[in-house]
Amino acid sequence: MSDRTRVLLLFGGRSAEHDVSRVTAVAVARALDRERYEVVPVAITTDGRWLLADSAQRAIEGGPSALPSAFAVDGEVAPAVGALDVDVVFPLLHGPYGEDGTVQGLLELADLPYVGSGVVGSAVAMDKVMMKRAFKSAGLPYARTVEFRDGHDPDALAARVEAELGYPCFVKPANLGSSVGVSKARDRDGFDAAVELALSYDEWIVVEEAIFGREIELAVLGDDPPTVSVAGEIVPGDDFYSYADKYEADDAELLVPAPLTDAQLAEAQLLACRAFEACRCEAMARVDLFLAENGAFLVNEVNTIPGFTPISMYPRLWEATGVPYPELLDRLIDLALVRHARRTARAGRQR
Repeated sequence: MSDRTRVLLLFGGRSAEHDVSRVTAVAVARALDRERYEVVPVAITTDGRWLLADSAQRAIEGGPSALPSAFAVDGEVAPAVGALDVDVVFPLLHGPYGEDGTVQGLLELADLPYVGSGVVGSAVAMDKVMMKRAFKSAGLPYARTVEFRDGHDPDALAARVEAELGYPCFVKPANLGSSVGVSKARDRDGFDAAVELALSYDEWIVVEEAIFGREIELAVLGDDPPTVSVAGEIVPGDDFYSYADKYEADDAELLVPAPLTDAQLAEAQLLACRAFEACRCEAMARVDLFLAENGAFLVNEVNTIPGFTPISMYPRLWEATGVPYPELLDRLIDLALVRHARRTARAGRQR
Protein backbone atom coordinates (compact mmCIF):
# COMPACT_ATOMS: atom_id res chain seq x y z
CA MET A 1 0.00 0.00 0.00
CA SER A 2 1.37 3.39 -1.00
CA ASP A 3 2.22 5.84 1.75
CA ARG A 4 1.95 8.75 -0.66
CA THR A 5 -0.75 11.38 -0.14
CA ARG A 6 -3.52 10.87 -2.69
CA VAL A 7 -4.36 14.22 -4.23
CA LEU A 8 -7.51 14.59 -6.31
CA LEU A 9 -6.97 17.24 -9.00
CA LEU A 10 -10.41 18.56 -9.86
CA PHE A 11 -10.46 20.43 -13.18
CA GLY A 12 -12.70 21.51 -16.05
CA GLY A 13 -16.02 22.71 -14.73
CA ARG A 14 -19.18 24.31 -15.98
CA SER A 15 -18.03 27.92 -16.19
CA ALA A 16 -16.73 29.92 -19.13
CA GLU A 17 -13.24 29.37 -17.68
CA HIS A 18 -13.38 25.62 -18.37
CA ASP A 19 -10.42 25.65 -20.79
CA VAL A 20 -8.27 27.73 -18.44
CA SER A 21 -8.82 25.11 -15.74
CA ARG A 22 -7.64 22.31 -18.02
CA VAL A 23 -4.36 24.14 -18.61
CA THR A 24 -3.93 24.96 -14.91
CA ALA A 25 -4.37 21.28 -13.94
CA VAL A 26 -1.49 20.22 -16.18
CA ALA A 27 0.84 22.75 -14.57
CA VAL A 28 -0.03 21.54 -11.07
CA ALA A 29 0.26 17.87 -12.03
CA ARG A 30 3.69 18.53 -13.52
CA ALA A 31 4.95 20.19 -10.32
CA LEU A 32 3.66 17.76 -7.67
CA ASP A 33 6.41 15.53 -6.26
CA ARG A 34 5.71 11.95 -7.43
CA GLU A 35 7.53 10.49 -4.42
CA ARG A 36 5.24 12.35 -2.03
CA TYR A 37 1.94 12.44 -3.92
CA GLU A 38 -0.25 10.13 -5.96
CA VAL A 39 -2.29 12.27 -8.33
CA VAL A 40 -5.89 11.34 -9.12
CA PRO A 41 -7.32 13.57 -11.89
CA VAL A 42 -11.08 14.04 -12.05
CA ALA A 43 -12.68 16.15 -14.77
CA ILE A 44 -15.98 18.01 -14.70
CA THR A 45 -17.63 18.46 -18.08
CA THR A 46 -19.28 21.68 -19.22
CA ASP A 47 -22.66 20.06 -18.53
CA GLY A 48 -21.67 19.07 -14.98
CA ARG A 49 -20.73 15.38 -15.27
CA TRP A 50 -17.82 14.14 -13.13
CA LEU A 51 -15.44 11.80 -14.95
CA LEU A 52 -12.37 9.79 -14.02
CA ALA A 53 -9.98 11.51 -16.43
CA ASP A 54 -8.48 8.50 -18.17
CA SER A 55 -6.17 10.24 -20.62
CA ALA A 56 -4.99 12.66 -17.93
CA GLN A 57 -4.19 9.71 -15.63
CA ARG A 58 -2.19 7.99 -18.37
CA ALA A 59 -0.29 11.19 -19.09
CA ILE A 60 0.54 11.66 -15.40
CA GLU A 61 1.77 8.08 -15.11
CA GLY A 62 3.94 8.64 -18.19
CA GLY A 63 5.87 11.40 -16.44
CA PRO A 64 6.31 15.13 -17.13
CA SER A 65 7.29 14.61 -20.77
CA ALA A 66 3.96 12.87 -21.45
CA LEU A 67 1.86 15.75 -20.13
CA PRO A 68 -0.06 17.72 -22.76
CA SER A 69 -0.65 21.47 -22.71
CA ALA A 70 -4.18 20.89 -21.42
CA PHE A 71 -5.91 17.84 -19.97
CA ALA A 72 -8.78 16.32 -21.94
CA VAL A 73 -12.16 15.96 -20.27
CA ASP A 74 -12.91 12.28 -20.78
CA GLY A 75 -13.23 8.95 -19.00
CA GLU A 76 -15.80 6.90 -17.11
CA VAL A 77 -18.29 8.50 -14.76
CA ALA A 78 -16.68 9.05 -11.37
CA PRO A 79 -18.23 7.61 -8.21
CA ALA A 80 -19.79 9.93 -5.67
CA VAL A 81 -17.19 12.34 -4.34
CA GLY A 82 -17.42 10.92 -0.83
CA ALA A 83 -16.61 7.46 -2.19
CA LEU A 84 -13.36 8.53 -3.83
CA ASP A 85 -10.36 7.14 -1.97
CA VAL A 86 -8.31 10.34 -1.66
CA ASP A 87 -6.66 12.28 1.15
CA VAL A 88 -7.12 15.83 -0.12
CA VAL A 89 -8.78 17.64 -3.03
CA PHE A 90 -7.08 20.38 -5.05
CA PRO A 91 -9.88 22.28 -6.82
CA LEU A 92 -8.59 23.94 -9.98
CA LEU A 93 -11.96 25.25 -11.07
CA HIS A 94 -12.13 28.90 -12.03
CA GLY A 95 -15.38 30.86 -11.89
CA PRO A 96 -18.90 29.70 -11.02
CA TYR A 97 -19.49 26.10 -9.91
CA GLY A 98 -15.94 25.80 -8.62
CA GLU A 99 -14.46 29.00 -7.21
CA ASP A 100 -17.68 30.36 -5.73
CA GLY A 101 -18.21 28.09 -2.71
CA THR A 102 -20.39 25.51 -4.45
CA VAL A 103 -17.76 22.78 -4.79
CA GLN A 104 -16.30 23.80 -1.44
CA GLY A 105 -19.69 23.12 0.15
CA LEU A 106 -19.88 19.73 -1.54
CA LEU A 107 -16.42 18.82 -0.23
CA GLU A 108 -17.44 19.92 3.27
CA LEU A 109 -20.43 17.59 3.08
CA ALA A 110 -18.18 14.78 1.86
CA ASP A 111 -15.80 15.42 4.79
CA LEU A 112 -12.82 15.84 2.46
CA PRO A 113 -9.94 18.26 3.05
CA TYR A 114 -9.48 20.69 0.17
CA VAL A 115 -7.05 23.39 -0.88
CA GLY A 116 -8.08 27.03 -0.79
CA SER A 117 -10.70 29.18 0.84
CA GLY A 118 -13.78 27.77 2.52
CA VAL A 119 -17.39 28.28 1.51
CA VAL A 120 -17.75 31.83 2.82
CA GLY A 121 -14.48 33.24 1.51
CA SER A 122 -14.93 31.57 -1.87
CA ALA A 123 -18.47 32.92 -2.28
CA VAL A 124 -17.70 36.48 -1.20
CA ALA A 125 -14.53 36.84 -3.27
CA MET A 126 -16.15 35.33 -6.37
CA ASP A 127 -19.11 37.71 -6.38
CA LYS A 128 -17.87 41.20 -7.27
CA VAL A 129 -20.97 42.78 -5.76
CA MET A 130 -20.43 41.15 -2.37
CA MET A 131 -16.67 41.59 -2.60
CA LYS A 132 -17.02 45.37 -3.06
CA ARG A 133 -19.45 45.47 -0.14
CA ALA A 134 -16.86 43.63 1.98
CA PHE A 135 -14.21 46.16 0.94
CA LYS A 136 -16.52 49.00 1.90
CA SER A 137 -17.30 47.45 5.28
CA ALA A 138 -13.56 47.06 5.99
CA GLY A 139 -12.83 50.65 5.00
CA LEU A 140 -10.65 49.67 2.05
CA PRO A 141 -10.05 52.06 -0.86
CA TYR A 142 -11.47 50.85 -4.19
CA ALA A 143 -12.70 52.28 -7.48
CA ARG A 144 -16.16 53.81 -7.60
CA THR A 145 -18.61 51.10 -8.55
CA VAL A 146 -22.25 50.78 -9.59
CA GLU A 147 -23.99 47.42 -9.30
CA PHE A 148 -26.93 46.31 -11.45
CA ARG A 149 -29.30 43.36 -11.61
CA ASP A 150 -30.92 42.17 -14.83
CA GLY A 151 -34.58 43.09 -15.09
CA HIS A 152 -34.10 46.63 -13.80
CA ASP A 153 -34.03 49.76 -15.96
CA PRO A 154 -30.89 49.79 -18.17
CA ASP A 155 -31.49 53.43 -19.13
CA ALA A 156 -31.47 54.40 -15.46
CA LEU A 157 -28.22 52.46 -15.07
CA ALA A 158 -26.64 54.32 -17.99
CA ALA A 159 -27.76 57.68 -16.59
CA ARG A 160 -26.30 56.85 -13.19
CA VAL A 161 -23.01 55.66 -14.67
CA GLU A 162 -22.68 58.77 -16.81
CA ALA A 163 -23.40 61.00 -13.79
CA GLU A 164 -21.23 59.17 -11.23
CA LEU A 165 -18.45 57.42 -13.18
CA GLY A 166 -18.27 58.78 -16.71
CA TYR A 167 -16.55 57.19 -19.68
CA PRO A 168 -14.44 55.19 -20.11
CA CYS A 169 -15.63 52.61 -17.61
CA PHE A 170 -15.44 48.86 -17.22
CA VAL A 171 -18.47 46.56 -17.28
CA LYS A 172 -18.03 43.14 -15.68
CA PRO A 173 -20.16 40.09 -14.87
CA ALA A 174 -20.30 39.77 -11.08
CA ASN A 175 -19.37 36.09 -10.99
CA LEU A 176 -16.63 35.41 -13.51
CA GLY A 177 -12.88 35.72 -13.62
CA SER A 178 -10.06 35.70 -16.18
CA SER A 179 -11.59 38.86 -17.69
CA VAL A 180 -14.32 36.78 -19.36
CA GLY A 181 -17.24 39.01 -20.36
CA VAL A 182 -15.37 42.20 -19.37
CA SER A 183 -15.54 45.24 -21.65
CA LYS A 184 -14.16 48.74 -21.63
CA ALA A 185 -16.95 51.15 -22.62
CA ARG A 186 -15.97 54.50 -24.10
CA ASP A 187 -19.41 55.88 -24.94
CA ARG A 188 -23.11 55.07 -24.60
CA ASP A 189 -23.21 52.68 -27.56
CA GLY A 190 -20.21 50.79 -26.25
CA PHE A 191 -21.72 50.77 -22.78
CA ASP A 192 -25.02 49.28 -23.96
CA ALA A 193 -23.14 46.52 -25.81
CA ALA A 194 -20.92 45.88 -22.77
CA VAL A 195 -23.94 45.55 -20.48
CA GLU A 196 -25.59 43.11 -22.89
CA LEU A 197 -22.42 41.00 -23.01
CA ALA A 198 -21.94 40.99 -19.23
CA LEU A 199 -25.59 40.07 -18.62
CA SER A 200 -25.21 37.10 -20.97
CA TYR A 201 -22.88 35.64 -18.32
CA ASP A 202 -24.56 36.70 -15.08
CA GLU A 203 -27.74 38.41 -13.88
CA TRP A 204 -25.64 40.70 -11.66
CA ILE A 205 -23.01 43.00 -13.13
CA VAL A 206 -20.76 45.75 -11.83
CA VAL A 207 -19.67 48.92 -13.59
CA GLU A 208 -16.40 50.41 -12.40
CA GLU A 209 -14.72 53.71 -13.10
CA ALA A 210 -11.59 53.46 -15.22
CA ILE A 211 -8.48 53.95 -13.12
CA PHE A 212 -5.50 55.41 -14.94
CA GLY A 213 -2.35 54.03 -13.41
CA ARG A 214 -0.49 50.78 -12.83
CA GLU A 215 -1.80 47.25 -12.17
CA ILE A 216 -0.12 45.69 -9.14
CA GLU A 217 -0.66 42.11 -7.96
CA LEU A 218 0.33 40.29 -4.78
CA ALA A 219 0.01 36.67 -3.68
CA VAL A 220 -1.29 35.67 -0.26
CA LEU A 221 -0.55 32.34 1.43
CA GLY A 222 -1.87 30.88 4.69
CA ASP A 223 -4.09 32.58 7.23
CA ASP A 224 -4.10 33.84 10.79
CA PRO A 225 -1.92 35.62 9.89
CA PRO A 226 -1.48 35.30 6.13
CA THR A 227 1.84 35.90 4.42
CA VAL A 228 2.09 38.26 1.46
CA SER A 229 4.57 37.94 -1.40
CA VAL A 230 6.56 40.59 -3.18
CA ALA A 231 4.51 42.61 -5.66
CA GLY A 232 4.31 42.13 -9.39
CA GLU A 233 3.18 44.54 -12.07
CA ILE A 234 1.11 43.84 -15.18
CA VAL A 235 1.87 45.90 -18.27
CA PRO A 236 -0.99 44.83 -20.56
CA GLY A 237 -0.33 44.12 -24.20
CA ASP A 238 -4.03 44.69 -24.90
CA ASP A 239 -6.12 47.76 -24.09
CA PHE A 240 -6.53 46.18 -20.64
CA TYR A 241 -5.42 42.89 -19.09
CA SER A 242 -7.83 40.79 -21.13
CA TYR A 243 -8.48 37.05 -21.42
CA ALA A 244 -6.24 36.92 -24.52
CA ASP A 245 -3.44 38.66 -22.63
CA LYS A 246 -3.71 36.19 -19.76
CA TYR A 247 -3.98 32.88 -21.58
CA GLU A 248 -3.62 33.11 -25.36
CA ALA A 249 -1.04 35.74 -26.29
CA ASP A 250 2.27 36.52 -24.70
CA ASP A 251 2.06 40.28 -25.20
CA ALA A 252 1.58 41.35 -21.59
CA GLU A 253 4.74 42.21 -19.69
CA LEU A 254 4.92 40.80 -16.15
CA LEU A 255 7.37 42.63 -13.94
CA VAL A 256 8.42 40.59 -10.91
CA PRO A 257 9.23 42.20 -8.59
CA ALA A 258 7.32 45.37 -9.41
CA PRO A 259 9.36 48.59 -9.42
CA LEU A 260 8.00 50.03 -6.15
CA THR A 261 9.61 51.88 -3.29
CA ASP A 262 9.90 50.08 0.05
CA ALA A 263 7.09 52.26 1.41
CA GLN A 264 4.83 51.48 -1.55
CA LEU A 265 5.50 47.75 -1.24
CA ALA A 266 4.70 47.80 2.48
CA GLU A 267 1.43 49.65 1.81
CA ALA A 268 0.49 47.25 -1.00
CA GLN A 269 1.19 44.20 1.17
CA LEU A 270 -0.92 45.62 4.00
CA LEU A 271 -3.84 46.31 1.65
CA ALA A 272 -3.58 42.82 0.16
CA CYS A 273 -3.70 41.28 3.63
CA ARG A 274 -6.67 43.45 4.65
CA ALA A 275 -8.59 42.61 1.45
CA PHE A 276 -7.89 38.88 1.96
CA GLU A 277 -9.21 39.05 5.51
CA ALA A 278 -12.19 41.29 4.60
CA CYS A 279 -13.48 38.52 2.32
CA ARG A 280 -12.71 35.84 4.96
CA CYS A 281 -10.35 34.06 2.62
CA GLU A 282 -8.08 31.22 3.65
CA ALA A 283 -4.94 29.49 2.36
CA MET A 284 -4.39 31.34 -0.91
CA ALA A 285 -5.48 34.23 -3.05
CA ARG A 286 -4.09 36.70 -5.53
CA VAL A 287 -5.00 40.28 -4.68
CA ASP A 288 -5.06 42.84 -7.48
CA LEU A 289 -4.49 46.52 -6.81
CA PHE A 290 -4.33 49.70 -8.84
CA LEU A 291 -1.64 52.29 -8.23
CA ALA A 292 -3.41 55.40 -9.48
CA GLU A 293 -1.67 58.35 -11.13
CA ASN A 294 -2.07 60.34 -7.90
CA GLY A 295 0.01 57.74 -6.03
CA ALA A 296 -2.90 56.15 -4.15
CA PHE A 297 -3.46 52.39 -4.05
CA LEU A 298 -6.94 51.01 -4.72
CA VAL A 299 -8.02 47.40 -4.18
CA ASN A 300 -9.40 45.90 -7.38
CA GLU A 301 -10.29 42.29 -6.53
CA VAL A 302 -9.40 39.07 -4.75
CA ASN A 303 -9.04 35.78 -6.63
CA THR A 304 -9.26 32.67 -4.43
CA ILE A 305 -8.21 30.16 -7.11
CA PRO A 306 -5.66 32.13 -9.11
CA GLY A 307 -4.17 30.75 -12.27
CA PHE A 308 -1.33 28.25 -11.96
CA THR A 309 -0.34 28.23 -15.63
CA PRO A 310 3.31 28.79 -16.56
CA ILE A 311 2.67 32.50 -17.19
CA SER A 312 0.44 33.04 -14.14
CA MET A 313 1.36 35.61 -11.53
CA TYR A 314 0.59 33.66 -8.34
CA PRO A 315 3.39 31.07 -8.59
CA ARG A 316 5.78 33.60 -10.12
CA LEU A 317 5.31 35.96 -7.19
CA TRP A 318 6.05 33.21 -4.66
CA GLU A 319 9.04 32.07 -6.68
CA ALA A 320 10.40 35.62 -6.44
CA THR A 321 9.66 35.63 -2.70
CA GLY A 322 11.69 32.46 -2.18
CA VAL A 323 9.01 29.77 -2.36
CA PRO A 324 9.50 27.50 -5.41
CA TYR A 325 6.44 26.09 -7.16
CA PRO A 326 6.68 22.53 -5.72
CA GLU A 327 7.12 23.90 -2.20
CA LEU A 328 4.16 26.22 -2.73
CA LEU A 329 1.96 23.22 -3.60
CA ASP A 330 3.28 21.36 -0.54
CA ARG A 331 2.31 24.25 1.70
CA LEU A 332 -1.17 24.55 0.22
CA ILE A 333 -1.85 20.84 0.68
CA ASP A 334 -0.50 20.93 4.25
CA LEU A 335 -2.75 23.93 5.01
CA ALA A 336 -5.77 21.99 3.71
CA LEU A 337 -5.04 18.99 5.91
CA VAL A 338 -4.39 21.10 9.01
CA ARG A 339 -7.57 23.14 8.52
CA HIS A 340 -9.68 20.01 8.07
CA ALA A 341 -8.31 18.50 11.27
CA ARG A 342 -8.88 21.76 13.14
CA ARG A 343 -12.46 22.14 11.93
CA THR A 344 -13.49 18.53 12.52
CA ALA A 345 -12.40 18.89 16.15
CA ARG A 346 -15.15 21.47 16.73
CA ALA A 347 -18.41 20.50 18.40
CA GLY A 348 -20.98 19.44 15.85
CA ARG A 349 -18.37 18.57 13.22
CA GLN A 350 -17.07 15.27 14.58
CA ARG A 351 -17.45 12.26 12.34
